[in-house]
Amino acid sequence: MHPKGCTFFFLFITFAIHYNYGHMPRFEIDILGCGAAKPSLRHLPTAQVVNVRDKLFMIDCGEGAQISLCRARHNMTRLGHIFLSHLHGDHCFGLFGLLSTMGLSGHTGEVVIHAHPDAERLFRPMLDYFCRENPFDIRFNAISPSSTEAIYSDRSVTVRAIPLKHRIPTCGFLFEEAEGERHLRGDMVEFYNIPTYRRAGIKQGEDFITPEGKVVPNSMLTLPPTPAARYAYCSDTMYTTRIVPYIEGVDALYHEATYGDQEEAWASKRFHSTARQAATLAKQAQVGKLIIGHFSSRYKDEKILLAQAQEVFPNTSLAHEGMKIILKK
Repeated sequence: MHPKGCTFFFLFITFAIHYNYGHMPRFEIDILGCGAAKPSLRHLPTAQVVNVRDKLFMIDCGEGAQISLCRARHNMTRLGHIFLSHLHGDHCFGLFGLLSTMGLSGHTGEVVIHAHPDAERLFRPMLDYFCRENPFDIRFNAISPSSTEAIYSDRSVTVRAIPLKHRIPTCGFLFEEAEGERHLRGDMVEFYNIPTYRRAGIKQGEDFITPEGKVVPNSMLTLPPTPAARYAYCSDTMYTTRIVPYIEGVDALYHEATYGDQEEAWASKRFHSTARQAATLAKQAQVGKLIIGHFSSRYKDEKILLAQAQEVFPNTSLAHEGMKIILKK
């Protein structure tokens, strides 16, 4: 290859890497499916992907999740954790196909399935049969749907369960981004001539000692970190105000809205919620935005659900397959 061609090639690769990774959102949710239990031509069963600083986490895994994951152009090898809210089929029947395809995609290491304690007893025989040649380990982490302790935590995010009220043990999930570093004040850095090698420690909370021995407190040198993003997922559940303390003030809330006002009695009988009830909880919890989903197949147009929700909480959106919710760029 000609030297000029080499130079252009490497510049192109550098640009591509910078564009794909430098501009990737730090906290994003992809809706892969938002339908309820009965299949329809409008929606796929429930599944979502949460992307936190380029780490992928799946919430529920309805049928077709692997196809939707491919369409969203996610790299399956970066998916290490799957969180199942409960063991109804429309939230977990896609698990076997997904894990099998992940094996064919070159995934290594392990995949952790966070689910009700019954999950391993039910799923392990099928996984041992259909996924026995997978090049990665599949580990189950039994979670209690009634507990709010941390299920998972790393340097980027902490995931907690949100106790919900459904026909079988069910929980939602709260994703809390780890707090970032404090921001240096440029004027103070210049005033005290702070060396470059000291700035990382100061952003992490250290004070600065001048050559003369004067201690400059961190509060004079920095500004608070950018608020951490928080996302709450609540499906399936009937209307219950007990979740309000767990979702209070989140940037975005995904809440099931299986039915409209006319089916409120049926919603209660089936342990589901109406759009208006979801909006009422969003208002009580003072969330940033509400996304409603898990729509009954009886609705050919969910705009009626959106209108009912927006009467209570105006900043409401309808979930749809392919929807991206960017909480932090």
